[in-house]
Amino acid sequence: MSDDKFDVIVVGGGPAGCACAYTLAKQGKSVLLLERGNSAGSKNVSGGRLYTYALELVEPGMYQRAPLQRKIVREQIMMLGEGSAMTLDYVDYGFGEEVPQSYSVVRASLDEWFAAEVEAQGAMVGAGILVDGLVEKGGKIVGIRAGEEEMYADVVVAADGVNSLLGQKAGLFPDVKQHAVGIGVKETIELPDEVISQRFALKAGEGAARVALGCTEGISGGAFLYTNQGSISLGIVFNPEQAAKHGRQIQDIFQDFKTHPAILALIEGGTSVEYGAHLVPEMGFHGIPQRLHREGMLVVGDAAQFGINTGLIIRGMDLAIVSGLAAARAILASSSPAEAGPLYMRQLEELLLLPNMKVYANFHNIFAMPRVFQQYPQLANQALQFLFRVDGKVPEPMAKGLLRILKSNVSFGQLAADGWKAYRSL
Repeated sequence: MSDDKFDVIVVGGGPAGCACAYTLAKQGKSVLLLERGNSAGSKNVSGGRLYTYALELVEPGMYQRAPLQRKIVREQIMMLGEGSAMTLDYVDYGFGEEVPQSYSVVRASLDEWFAAEVEAQGAMVGAGILVDGLVEKGGKIVGIRAGEEEMYADVVVAADGVNSLLGQKAGLFPDVKQHAVGIGVKETIELPDEVISQRFALKAGEGAARVALGCTEGISGGAFLYTNQGSISLGIVFNPEQAAKHGRQIQDIFQDFKTHPAILALIEGGTSVEYGAHLVPEMGFHGIPQRLHREGMLVVGDAAQFGINTGLIIRGMDLAIVSGLAAARAILASSSPAEAGPLYMRQLEELLLLPNMKVYANFHNIFAMPRVFQQYPQLANQALQFLFRVDGKVPEPMAKGLLRILKSNVSFGQLAADGWKAYRSL
């Protein structure tokens, strides 16, 4: 590489940025990967879930050397009542026997490992560097600015997170809107492995992924829980616009969720070692900006609003990795920076990222129904309490009792309207 210019500068040391930088460096490109944290992953709180096909796209066998936690074999859906909970537990021990479907991960260790892999391929990795501007020349992006320093490249890849400063500086899209993101509050709770395995009915190396509704006091949102090695990642996601009008602090709602009897039984005796909050893309396909590139610049990962949340499936890291790979392939295939943008959009189609997101394009409309987050979880718990309760008295006829519970939570008109809206969203 020359002393003053790189082939590519990647801004952001998360999964998207690392996947892009790794692929480019492996093919001999001069690459500079910049991360504003003291190290890659140092600004990421807690953990999440990674679908391993994405790492296999980057390089076959890559998932086998990644610092993954537990293979997810249990998919759990929980609906919380005031002092009760209903949990649907699906177990599939054959999930991806050749390449396991997904693992829980701790982002701090995953990102640090990935950045080291990038460096091993010959790229330069710079941490603790805040990129706060772009360098333009003749209407093209030709580099980045970090304080008083300028660094130059043929292409800049913005992998700088959901509220992408670089995307805004490039004029590709405005500041992120409140309705398009969620506020995620996350915590890591240390527990012995054997305790985690016992509480979630897991064998060594097996993991569980749980989503929960009825824990946000009627605000659009839900909770998630992932089992790691020696810890549990616990979090709750809110719509910030509704949360601002709610009148209670987000951390207080999160604390109420943690102390719910059904959740407390899972984390009791644990030690909180990490806590924080961040923004996550929530609008899915409809949240993707119309422009993700201009000459000399591509936008990937959360910065491009790549995320899927169906309420049951939460995907972000795999889409970030695929988008980083798509950007790298586009750059490698282009003969000039002007060609990279259209090729990038084509790669997003060929790697099936955009087709995947289109399938779930309207799921966010379900989250616009407020009863999903309070009345329906309560209804489910009250119905099960009615079915299972035995107190020696003559029970109410089943049909009459269930109808009474239904009507105490929603009207027939509301139920019909929500059902039709859900059907159209699917």
